[in-house]
Amino acid sequence: MELYSLLREFADSWVLLFLTLFFLGVCVWAWRPGSRKTHEDIANSIFRHDQKPAAPAPQTEEA
Repeated sequence: MELYSLLREFADSWVLLFLTLFFLGVCVWAWRPGSRKTHEDIANSIFRHDQKPAAPAPQTEEA
């Protein structure tokens, strides 16, 4: 059996199964009940310093 045929057969069966299980595992992990607080914290992270204005940009000297 050629190496290409062997790798092709392996990729068509076991790698496809592994990637499908990996995808389903990531979906379950992302939507697990305990992750709501983490997702809300990440979504609101851009508003953490909304009360304080940004620091002024540094002045550069032009030659």
